[in-house]
Amino acid sequence: MSRVLVVEDNPDLASGIAYNLQIEGYEVRVADTGPVAILAVAEWNPGVVLLDLMLPGADGYQVLKAIRHRGSRVPVIILTAKGEEQDRVFGFRLDADQYVTKPFSILELLERIAALFRRTSQEQAAAARDTLAFGDVVVDRGSHAVMRAGESVALSPKAYDLLFALVRRNGKVASRAELLHEVWGYGTFVMTRTVDTHIAELRRKLDDPDAPKHFVTVWKVGYRFVP
Repeated sequence: MSRVLVVEDNPDLASGIAYNLQIEGYEVRVADTGPVAILAVAEWNPGVVLLDLMLPGADGYQVLKAIRHRGSRVPVIILTAKGEEQDRVFGFRLDADQYVTKPFSILELLERIAALFRRTSQEQAAAARDTLAFGDVVVDRGSHAVMRAGESVALSPKAYDLLFALVRRNGKVASRAELLHEVWGYGTFVMTRTVDTHIAELRRKLDDPDAPKHFVTVWKVGYRFVP
């Protein structure tokens, strides 16, 4: 059974979300403080986390930072009343997967969760199939291990996802809007420097940042991956 951790300190909202998730067949736990949420991710290993920002003990940003610092790649949907773009961007910089602003449609939320589980399933199937190699870089898709010239490289989770979003296109150009939608869950109308920042990370760690060979800018269009 697929597990969803609901991190929300409003008991009525938490129980309402949990009820709808259980109707859809998910196994659900609720955490009402930041420290409880961090512990639940480590011990219960959920498949998706719904994370409110305004929490006692540690806010949602601190929870997300702690989760990622411990190496967990669990998909996280930030669920909050905050709707300013800077709040969304900050969450994505901490490697949130999606951002839903209250009030929200429960049907939309359920579809987002289902989509994240589908993505995880597809990634696991792909990881079992092969290894990606280009230049002096080797990526073990099963373990998410990245090596360059025999040395281990630490990629942020979103940079890793961006890498394979580009790889899947087999050399075709991807616009920033397409990448934002696919990797971060943004609507195609939202434009930020988030993609550029993570492309810079890929170039710095896996390419030549001064003369990139693998992560190529297509002027006024977007980016493409060249093996």
